[in-house]
Amino acid sequence: MRAAVLGSPISHSLSPALHAAAYRALGLTWWRYEAIECDEAGLPSLLDRCGPDWAGLSLTMPLKRAVIPLLDRIEPLVTQVSAANTVLLAAAQRIGYNTDVPGFVRALAGRGINEEAQPGPVLILGGGATARAALAALRDLGEHSVTVAVRNRDGAADLLAAAGRLGTAVTLLPLDAPSLPRARLLISTVPAGASELMAQLFARLHPAPEVVFDVVYYPWPTPLAAAALAARVPVLGGFELLLHQAALQVELMTGRTAPLTQMRRAGQAELSKRAGPRTA
Repeated sequence: MRAAVLGSPISHSLSPALHAAAYRALGLTWWRYEAIECDEAGLPSLLDRCGPDWAGLSLTMPLKRAVIPLLDRIEPLVTQVSAANTVLLAAAQRIGYNTDVPGFVRALAGRGINEEAQPGPVLILGGGATARAALAALRDLGEHSVTVAVRNRDGAADLLAAAGRLGTAVTLLPLDAPSLPRARLLISTVPAGASELMAQLFARLHPAPEVVFDVVYYPWPTPLAAAALAARVPVLGGFELLLHQAALQVELMTGRTAPLTQMRRAGQAELSKRAGPRTA
């Protein structure tokens, strides 16, 4: 049985290590999971080539929205956030799911942020698919008013549309605003290349947030995470989000409970290998 993660670029993906560890722990020796370079133009033909030996697909940039018209059915959450990161291939159908949202919820719960200890006020950095997933997760945790800082207000139309569907009020600000509102929780959804800018932004927050969640998992720590740690602010890294959303994908594709401990161990080992030997 086959499964894969699709995206472009994809060589950096940690998903093969996580899913392969799950298959080993579950005794699914005939299952294999790979990373496949695929852009929007190549997605339709790749989906057409997935036969009955395929269980499902994980999707990352830039495919989470592009895949939706190619699916037979989607769960309501996909419609709400306009993003599917998982395709289940079953009974000759393509069924779209979003495991990023519940992955966010589980990752935040690990830091004690849940429906009983609500996260607000919240500041989200970035306005893409991951930011939309964060909005939905915060909605599930009872937070219905969020501030979002973006580079380009004109590019935030999808975010605002998702917020409307979720019943969440969004205050939109530019990332370079001279002042940003107080936030108990800061969530950065920007890619690794912009993390230096995020570290500079962190220095402008007074008071500092109580928790920082940076969705980047490699390289780690990001400049934002390092700035937060230097200020003694607890930091949640993107590995936790990746782990929990991958565990949910494993459960969708295999029908079995994901072995979270083994997946965590394998992911951390792979990240340590990528980091290379430490020097004194």
